[in-house]
Amino acid sequence: MAGRRRWSTEEILDAAAELLRTDDPDSFSVRKLAAVLGTDSSSLYRHFRSKTELLRAVADRVLLAAMDGYRPEGDWKQRITSLALRMREAFGQHPQLASVWGRHASGGTGSRLAMEEVLQALRASGLPEEEIPVRYHRIAVLIVALIASEAGFGTVAPTEHEHGMELFRVAVLGADPERFPALAHFARDVRPLGEDRRAAFEEILAAQLAHIETAVRPG
Repeated sequence: MAGRRRWSTEEILDAAAELLRTDDPDSFSVRKLAAVLGTDSSSLYRHFRSKTELLRAVADRVLLAAMDGYRPEGDWKQRITSLALRMREAFGQHPQLASVWGRHASGGTGSRLAMEEVLQALRASGLPEEEIPVRYHRIAVLIVALIASEAGFGTVAPTEHEHGMELFRVAVLGADPERFPALAHFARDVRPLGEDRRAAFEEILAAQLAHIETAVRPG
């Protein structure tokens, strides 16, 4: 009787990424993945010690894809913005993994490459060395939060999205002007959270970078 096939780490990650395209990360399990591969969970635990470690590795591959071909160009703000947009685009293609990344982070090669570039860019800004770690942390929290939040919209089914938009229109356009005077006044101009998110992403990030720029000492 032939033994079960031995799956490589990369093949396991490929299968996990494919499963996560249709499976919610909360319901994802090593047992489900093992069933897809036609093996048992114990064989996968030889590669990854836990479900969390596996999910981190899958998310890190998205970061590796974002970093593939990246070359630092422009000043320090342009470098960080370009990198952030590449990460946004990469996770936009894998929205389920964005929530995994936002929850569990990643210590893999992709993560370290992104961290290195942001830290190098902040060094180039002229910030005092002692301020760079804190400023890096603020940028990282902002980028992760924005990408993970946006990914939630990417996993909503079209019918569910349209239903949500209808509820938004009813709630906003029908706001009682006595109880919600400001909302009633701006109702026709207030946009749903899911609209124009790239512009919002860039503006929020730009504001954070401008704030950092004020801390750069002259000369």
